[in-house]
Amino acid sequence: MGDAGDSAKQEKKVVFVTVGTTLFDALVRAVDTNGVKQELLRKGYTHLVIQMGRGSYNPTKCDGEDGSLAVDYFTFSPSIADHLRSASLVISHAGSGSIFETLQLGKPLIVVVNEDLMDNHQSELAEELAERKHLYCAHPQTLHQTISDMNVESLLPYPSGDATPVAKLINTFLGFPDD
Repeated sequence: MGDAGDSAKQEKKVVFVTVGTTLFDALVRAVDTNGVKQELLRKGYTHLVIQMGRGSYNPTKCDGEDGSLAVDYFTFSPSIADHLRSASLVISHAGSGSIFETLQLGKPLIVVVNEDLMDNHQSELAEELAERKHLYCAHPQTLHQTISDMNVESLLPYPSGDATPVAKLINTFLGFPDD
């Protein structure tokens, strides 16, 4: 378990945020607020890793040495699979590929709907899966409250199966890039 002198915060608990290939500065700004970062720390998370995509807003990096949440970010990665696997919590845009990949890994998930997109199919998918208790659904302005209210133990596992082909078909049909 570690030396007796180690604090209880020694266990690394990562929150991974992904916006996919989109521009979603509202989500990046929301997770970069002091309120959200303090709430994540209060919930026991130690690190925040943000995949910011094509956004222009750069979050504040922090090494976490002072007991605060360690924060790092990057724009793109050939694959986010390793980040998803190592995460204790995922906060994602509402792209179907990102949603189903996270659910297949059994990771607690908060989906944040991008209200700037032209249609609301992403909102419908996120809301339906939230109703079924597989994830939490939020908007940038409600993310802090969602984190505060969440109990990841109450989420139900998503039934196994390979949703990737369905997600790709939906994205192709709607004209969205694979993410």
